[in-house]
Amino acid sequence: MAEKETLRIAAVADIHVKKTAQGALQPLFANVTQVADLLLLCGDLTDYGAVDEAKILAKDITSYLRIPALGVLGNHDFEAGKQDEITKILNDAGVTILNGDATEIQGVGFAGVKGFGGGFGRRSLGAWGEEIIKKFVHETIEEALKLESALARLRTPQKIAVLHYSPIQATVLGEPPEITAFLGSTRLEEPIDRYRVSTVFHGHAHHGTLEGR
Repeated sequence: MAEKETLRIAAVADIHVKKTAQGALQPLFANVTQVADLLLLCGDLTDYGAVDEAKILAKDITSYLRIPALGVLGNHDFEAGKQDEITKILNDAGVTILNGDATEIQGVGFAGVKGFGGGFGRRSLGAWGEEIIKKFVHETIEEALKLESALARLRTPQKIAVLHYSPIQATVLGEPPEITAFLGSTRLEEPIDRYRVSTVFHGHAHHGTLEGR
């Protein structure tokens, strides 16, 4: 069968599924199934990173979603230290969770990582001073390197990056400026530009700006 000429993508982030939320996503998943070919889940899929929350999300996905889904975890999904279990639960529900991985769907390449903070442009946090600051910056660099490695494996003309944290400041405008450094990092933008990524989807900024460059 020939590949479709158009891949319709729906994206959602920060759904923060709670233990009492069984069935709450039915309208969303039913609608997405009708209008899209693929659903991207851009992190903070659970509220407290609890296994029970992930199981509720997985049940809603298997019950109501009828198209492929892939995504990344967010900072909330790490809160309880159960991120590996959450990943397995969602994988078992048919969701491809990317963590420095790459995949291809209908001729379009996807690379994904959670990302991390650190700020943007000349105001980015540098690896200098206290050891804990250096570790913070190192985490961002590691996420950027994972994204670069994933993008390097793609051979598709169209490449899409899936993140939780933002790679640019423009899409976090609208959030309190005091938290900007914790919403993303310019270091994530560097591999995106280098590999000429077509589009980036991310979450994390609840009150940010829909589009940016």
